Amino acid sequence: MSNLLLLEDDISLIDGLNYSLKKNGFYVDIARTIEEAEKRLKEIERYDLLILDVTLPDGTGFDFCENVRKQNKQIPIIFLTASDEEVNIIRGLDCGGDDYVTKPFKLGELCSRIRALLRRAGVSPQDKTNVLECGDISIDLLSCRVVLNRRILELTNAEYRLLCLLVRNANRIVSRDIILNDLWDSTGNFVDDNTLSVYIRRLREKVETDASHPQHLITIRGFGYQWKEV
Repeated sequence: MSNLLLLEDDISLIDGLNYSLKKNGFYVDIARTIEEAEKRLKEIERYDLLILDVTLPDGTGFDFCENVRKQNKQIPIIFLTASDEEVNIIRGLDCGGDDYVTKPFKLGELCSRIRALLRRAGVSPQDKTNVLECGDISIDLLSCRVVLNRRILELTNAEYRLLCLLVRNANRIVSRDIILNDLWDSTGNFVDDNTLSVYIRRLREKVETDASHPQHLITIRGFGYQWKEV
């Protein structure tokens, strides 16, 4: 699953893009302002492609693109623009963009452009996403094998999916709502709030030396959970 960063401030568009991109096999991280996006610069290598809106509350996608290019010259960038005027297209490409899509656009077209850029960049499902590593944990996504401190963990399907979601977002808070929306049990029924609490408790018992004093799976009261890299 390729990791995408979406820089967009339109909530209705964010919801639609997030849903469609995930359905098409992409993992999406969202920033709604340049300030939020700038905080991701230090971990920009974790993303395979950036989708940048041009007009944002605190700046432009062009400015952020230029900052990204100073740190990483390889990552593909697609601009979302409300204008197909030549001057905007030229500016986007000149500042480091690889492609652009004019609003309104068809989501199928955007996904096709994303896949084309990823192929051009040499990113594929067999690439770095085969193994998810964070500190002392390693997850082989092909064999579903989890190793923590050189110890293989025996996890249920739900525990494994929950762990993958948290580790993909290591050191960041994942809300209960996001977890509930992303996880469902093996019968296809959505996980409810009480069931999630049980999953968290059982997973913590397997990944922590002392579950009563967790070092990895941290509860952020009132917000959600965080996988802390140790």
